[in-house]
Amino acid sequence: PELNMTFRELAGKLDDLEGPVVGSATSSGTGAGGAFAGCIVDVEVDPETGKVEILRFTIAQDVGKAIHPSYVEGQMQGGSVQGIGWALNEEYFMDESGEMLNASFLDYRMPTSLDLPMIDTVIVEVPNPRHPFGVRGVGEVSIVPPPPAIANAIYNALGIRVYDLPMNPPTVMEAIWDQSSVTT
Repeated sequence: PELNMTFRELAGKLDDLEGPVVGSATSSGTGAGGAFAGCIVDVEVDPETGKVEILRFTIAQDVGKAIHPSYVEGQMQGGSVQGIGWALNEEYFMDESGEMLNASFLDYRMPTSLDLPMIDTVIVEVPNPRHPFGVRGVGEVSIVPPPPAIANAIYNALGIRVYDLPMNPPTVMEAIWDQSSVTT
């Protein structure tokens, strides 16, 4: 309280510091929390190739108040597709200097409509008392649950845990081989 300066003024003094910049804050922790989502996934896994195919995908999300439900549904589906991509396909390859080797859409594998089933949505509306319209964040919440849900679906299909992303055929095959070497 006794020392006030703008962020610009503070940034200008950073070079003069000899140690880390440390700050603290407190929060009352009252009121509604963030947004929440969960997925149910059915997969088919080919144990000969490690290919995972999503047969059915449903996401349920607490959106607060859905002011425009069709837009909310689109955000839930779009975020789910991104999460599915992280879970099954998307991977960065870098050279020794840190340059990305698969920076084009030709080389960077994202899911297409041919890789995905229809994504069913369940919009749960629990109004957020901390927002004047009762809304909660929608766009990025649905990115998070697909990878663990798909990992659990693979476990249900094969009885094998896959811990690494993406869960592409080489990763799934490695998990199958590791499991078979433990059991034999």
